[in-house]
Amino acid sequence: MNAPATPAAQAARARADLLLRGPVGPTLLKLAVPNLVVMLAQAAANFLESYYVGLIGVDALAGAALVFPVVMLMQMMSAGGIGGGISSAIARALGAGDHERAESLVMHSVVIALGFGVVFTLCALLGGPWLYAAMGGRDAGLSAALTYSNAIFCGATLLWLLNAFASVLRGSGNMRLPALVLAGGVGVLLVVSPVLIFGAGPLPGLGIAGAGFALVLYYLLGCLVLGRSLLRGDGGVRLRFGQPLRRDHFADILGVGGVAIVNNVNTNLSVVAATALVAPLGIPVLAGFGLGIRLEYLQVPLVFGIGTGMVAMIGMNVGAGQLARARQIAWTGALMAAAVTEVVGLAAALFPRAWLGLFTHDPAAIEAGAAYLRHVAPAYGLFGLGLALYFASQGARRMGWSTLASSVRLLVIAALGHLVVTRMGGGLNGLLTVMVVALAAFAAIACVPWVRRVPEERPSPTPSVLKPGEAR
Repeated sequence: MNAPATPAAQAARARADLLLRGPVGPTLLKLAVPNLVVMLAQAAANFLESYYVGLIGVDALAGAALVFPVVMLMQMMSAGGIGGGISSAIARALGAGDHERAESLVMHSVVIALGFGVVFTLCALLGGPWLYAAMGGRDAGLSAALTYSNAIFCGATLLWLLNAFASVLRGSGNMRLPALVLAGGVGVLLVVSPVLIFGAGPLPGLGIAGAGFALVLYYLLGCLVLGRSLLRGDGGVRLRFGQPLRRDHFADILGVGGVAIVNNVNTNLSVVAATALVAPLGIPVLAGFGLGIRLEYLQVPLVFGIGTGMVAMIGMNVGAGQLARARQIAWTGALMAAAVTEVVGLAAALFPRAWLGLFTHDPAAIEAGAAYLRHVAPAYGLFGLGLALYFASQGARRMGWSTLASSVRLLVIAALGHLVVTRMGGGLNGLLTVMVVALAAFAAIACVPWVRRVPEERPSPTPSVLKPGEAR
């Protein structure tokens, strides 16, 4: 006689059934809300960190500015890149009813995270002096950057593990626990950062290094909570050590996550290319453009909140052979993301000074930033659409078109932008027009795999989050 399933196992079954059979729109919203809370919490954490570092002095703030893009790239790669590959692989295995494969993939996810974490640590420690100097770091600012970078990247492996654990749980449909843990980090940083930076009682202040160590402590605590949950199998899949490592399991994760990293890099390089074309137009223009494009960066976390739910839902439905439902999920999520980002874009275009005035009162900078927002922000809906379909492609393990889309966007900005700005003298407005064209191409190409005819579906298995008769 089969033993009754535990409450955790029953909850895991219910989550899988919801992803496979629940109403698409409401289910996506239910999955998105916890992730959006995480994004808002992490934005608040970034603000707190910048505020505390700013109290140290200008040199510390300049040093942190040099390190910030590198940290953001690692965040994007570990959460949205490799993390998306982990969620996709777990969801497809569970959707196909292959619980053993899902649990084996958990162990492979840990190995991948450890490997990337070690690589980032070594690269930052050994290559940091060259990188930050190449980015313009000098004297006290460069020294602060290296101190801050070394503190953060000594714990890079913990960040990779934290996002790997969260991605495993998201792949099983459990969005709530990762959201609670990651959002709880704001409370940790609120208390720990000023203590480590400025000292308290007998504890000496560590300066900017304290800000880095506070982040590492946050990563450590998050790893302990999520790792404990996976060791116990509370999320429906268990982390079990000692399993044999298999090449096809690594390929399943990296076949999505490794390609997704290319998209992460393309997204950042698109901004770098546009910024490089603006730089010769003058400091005020560069400053205003930078403020405008920062709002574009903020659309990524908004879409990420919807996209992570899409990865889990689409992955599980593809694994179950429910291809028409997977396409319905893709378009529903993409239109949601397009609507949200378009509302933000239109508001920014209509009231550009409401955003720009938060950062500067320089008339020339505000004029350049307003030009960016009036030209490019109304096309944010295209950015949201294409980015959401990138997440859909992760879930379906069909990354070719999304990678082509981000590559074409980069090529249009770099090549056509250079032609228009440098050779034709089109100036800022010419570049902004090119950026809109690039977003349109990005969205159009990302749509291609989702407008094709859906093959005939195979019968959907009953979701098997636990093996038949297994109780935890």
